Amino acid sequence: MKSEQKDIKFTEEIRVRFNETDPLGIVWHGHYITYFEDGREAFGRAHGLTYLDVKNAGFATPIVKSSCEHFLPLKYGETFTIVTTLVPSDSAKLIYTYQLFNKDKKLVCKGETVQVFLDSENNLCLYNPEFFQSWKNKMGI
Repeated sequence: MKSEQKDIKFTEEIRVRFNETDPLGIVWHGHYITYFEDGREAFGRAHGLTYLDVKNAGFATPIVKSSCEHFLPLKYGETFTIVTTLVPSDSAKLIYTYQLFNKDKKLVCKGETVQVFLDSENNLCLYNPEFFQSWKNKMGI
């Protein structure tokens, strides 16, 4: 029987900036991937897993897959929340899911990204780097 692993999440509030909108005043679809990055960076700051932590350990984590589904528009000046969740995985990768909610708590968009670990010579890591495995152990995942 597999034990339940806890979800590790972080919620950040973001305001739509003028330069993120199209002539109709709604967020251009390509900016949602940037919002996902905002969510990852906030998650990393909150949980001790920033891009700088990864870089200082001698690794990079390029995105190898991303997906995004749109349900409602966001408009200039609106605030929204992004809930970023790390999906536990035994593999040497980072899987994040994202949910964006408008001020009325309605789901605007959801998505996922997958990142792999590359060492300092750009070799794909098949096992969790030591620093990441230590982080996972500390977080109970």
